Amino acid sequence: MPTAKHRPQPDNGVKAEIHATAIVDPAAQIGAGVSIGPYCIVGPHVKLGDGVRLTAHVVIDGRTSIGANTVIYPFASLGQQPQDLKYKGEPSTLEIGANNQIREYVTMNPGTEGGGMVTQVGDNCLFMVGAHVAHDCRIGNNVVLANNATLAGHVTVGSYVIVGGLSAVHQFVRIGDYAIIGGMSGVEKDVIPFGLVKGERAHLAGLNLVGLERRGFNRDDVRDLRGAYRMLFAPEGTLAERLDEMAAHYKEQSQVNRIVDFIRASSDRPLCQPKTEEE
Repeated sequence: MPTAKHRPQPDNGVKAEIHATAIVDPAAQIGAGVSIGPYCIVGPHVKLGDGVRLTAHVVIDGRTSIGANTVIYPFASLGQQPQDLKYKGEPSTLEIGANNQIREYVTMNPGTEGGGMVTQVGDNCLFMVGAHVAHDCRIGNNVVLANNATLAGHVTVGSYVIVGGLSAVHQFVRIGDYAIIGGMSGVEKDVIPFGLVKGERAHLAGLNLVGLERRGFNRDDVRDLRGAYRMLFAPEGTLAERLDEMAAHYKEQSQVNRIVDFIRASSDRPLCQPKTEEE
């Protein structure tokens, strides 16, 4: 690749700032006001939206697009070949939204033929040091992955989710909106929206009440969610029976309906539930 200082600049009134030591392929699409710092490498199929900032020593390759005003810190590696032995070089993509903070040593991989050919990350997310997003993951908006949090392939993460440090999420697991995963948790099962999950082999430990308060949910919503939770995980009857009862009782409650729809959706994983007395 030629050095970046020789590549054409976008004719849009706000020139990109590209350090002389950066290597940017001439075919890469660079938006207005982009800043590419020392020793960064940008591949030929990369698209950087307006105002994206690569601080230094960032590597972006593959068919990777990054939304406006996202900031990427040193030694992050985005768009490299998936860590999947089934990957055969198919032209899959990594799509990262706007206004994200991607900290040091974060890794994200594109999709595969077995997972829809795309890994997607929403807007306004924070990926702390060493976080990993594997192939074919789908991540919503306003998500936080704390230090060294790891998502295996095909994981789906809703919006406003927090994944605690050193936690690992099993492949194909779904995590619902507004859930929180405690630090050092191993999540093998689907987590309902608003759920609080923790443990070496993670179990459901209630609702994310602090998160609900911080996000401005009103008292009626919180009261209904707590009632629905108690109904769903009561000892009587089967889960399917309790779910139907909860859905009927709270049919006009939109937040409870998030949980109902989540559980009824197709999934490859069982549902994360509270511990029983025998466990």
